[in-house]
Amino acid sequence: MTECHCRVTLTDIEGGSHIVEVKASSLFEAIARALKLKGGSIATDGFRPIKVLVFEPKKEHEVRLKDFMAWLDRQGRSPREVIERKKIAQILGVSKSSRLH
Repeated sequence: MTECHCRVTLTDIEGGSHIVEVKASSLFEAIARALKLKGGSIATDGFRPIKVLVFEPKKEHEVRLKDFMAWLDRQGRSPREVIERKKIAQILGVSKSSRLH
């Protein structure tokens, strides 16, 4: 998969926006890279839905952090999915077996 330039907007519970630009090959990879760059702990209740704007081809996505974390916790159904989840966990610096919430 090719990497795309993305702008990820993380909005905290108080309405403060944190904008991070990353290169990623998938929607969830973009979210993981933005969360890592933002730093701090990962809490599923601390953010409003995350917006991801892909510049080329232009596309915008919105993902709830708890849905992202649930996806990461699930088993992959194919070797490709297993590799993708492992890559995302490595970006975040967590092991797939550890509790993320």
